[in-house]
Amino acid sequence: MRIVTFNKIKEYIQIHPDSDTPLRNWYKNIKECDWNCFADIRRTFGSADNVGNNRFVFNIKGNDYRLVAIVIFASKKVYIRFIGTHEEYSKIKDCSII
Repeated sequence: MRIVTFNKIKEYIQIHPDSDTPLRNWYKNIKECDWNCFADIRRTFGSADNVGNNRFVFNIKGNDYRLVAIVIFASKKVYIRFIGTHEEYSKIKDCSII
């Protein structure tokens, strides 16, 4: 899979340095994947959730952080839409529109 822009991860790591290794590991794992459906995502990340509208939620650092990404299976692209703490994520009313 191809992650469109690593900059969001770099920017987040500057604010939350303890997320550095987990976010880089997530990025590395995604780059090595060839997903075709949500079941493929779940095989890679067992705790991932499908929140609709091609958006998927990933737990980072054991659930300290959440990452919401749009996954376009046909073009093999992943667009990061949100990275935040679990508390910040809980304030989002509808992940399917971010």
